[in-house]
Amino acid sequence: MNRHGPLRIEVYNDPLFYENGMVVWCVGEAEAWIVDPGLPPQPDQMVEGVRSHGLTRLAIVLTHCHADHIAGIAPLRERLGEISIVCPRRELPLLTSAEENLSAGLGMPVAAPPADQVVEPGEVIWLGDLNWVVLDVSGHSPGGVAYYCAQAGVALVGDALFAEGIGRYDFPHSDRERLLRNIEENLLALPDGTTIYPGHGPPATIGQIKVANLTLLSELSR
Repeated sequence: MNRHGPLRIEVYNDPLFYENGMVVWCVGEAEAWIVDPGLPPQPDQMVEGVRSHGLTRLAIVLTHCHADHIAGIAPLRERLGEISIVCPRRELPLLTSAEENLSAGLGMPVAAPPADQVVEPGEVIWLGDLNWVVLDVSGHSPGGVAYYCAQAGVALVGDALFAEGIGRYDFPHSDRERLLRNIEENLLALPDGTTIYPGHGPPATIGQIKVANLTLLSELSR
């Protein structure tokens, strides 16, 4: 478990895509986000996690809707009921279509129910007493977002930025220039002590990334 003041983050990794799904909550609160739930055994582990911590007011919060980040929605809802789905507006077509989210081409089609709440960059959403700003990090996917909590010094960044790399930009709907611009303007501009939690790989601080992420530094210098 990762601790940032009152914030708690548990990360669950799937064995196929090594995608990081997360359960995020505040100490003493029953409200929690299930972020980017992926393939089994993630959903079962997440159910065990929310129950062990007494978390009952749940929402599925998505950074983007590639298949590896939404595959756990259906099994979670089967076990936890129709918990609400929070989705970036420009990701809505990917959420409900296996063709749009690329899973049909992999021979393992994944689609989820329509979103219950839509978010856009610039909005502020709440988890307990903590507010999170929705940041535009699109480019890897058409409408990917990050969720940034200044009070906790944490950003949930999906597949835009990693500790040692950046998101792929060779997919349909990807845009290298937009991805790099959003990383530079919306993520690297955060305080150096901010910890990012990416969709794959370990967390890192913005300060560490500015020094050690050689892939990003190379891309920005091109």
